[in-house]
Amino acid sequence: MSEIKVDTLTGKTTANDITVTVGATATMSLEQTLAKAWVNFNGIGTIAQRDSLNVTSLTDDGVGQHSYSFVNNFNNADYTHTAGAGSGSYSTGTLITVRTYGVTPTTSTIGCNTFLGNTSTIASYDATYVASTNHGDLA
Repeated sequence: MSEIKVDTLTGKTTANDITVTVGATATMSLEQTLAKAWVNFNGIGTIAQRDSLNVTSLTDDGVGQHSYSFVNNFNNADYTHTAGAGSGSYSTGTLITVRTYGVTPTTSTIGCNTFLGNTSTIASYDATYVASTNHGDLA
């Protein structure tokens, strides 16, 4: 197996034009596959980031509602948001889900809401572990 060690990759034609071969013949842009922002935080009490990339601030907007801002903004508000949450304090048979809540994502900020649900109720819930990743083009 060959090994390449480099400090910087720059496209030959343009800086962000690096193509990766996936499988036998399919290709994709390396830039398009990279996460542009992510955050892992504690959503209980005084919320706090455990670790992050390209996230500048985290705000507690209410029970189970959090938002965060980016250091480097996205090119448009159509980037993706994937998140998950968990906590050791909820009862068996319940499920925590995460989604963007009633705030329209902007190029600089996105919100997420954590829920605790079972067969009869679903309610906003502060989770111990919340992780979110964003993919898209930066401005």
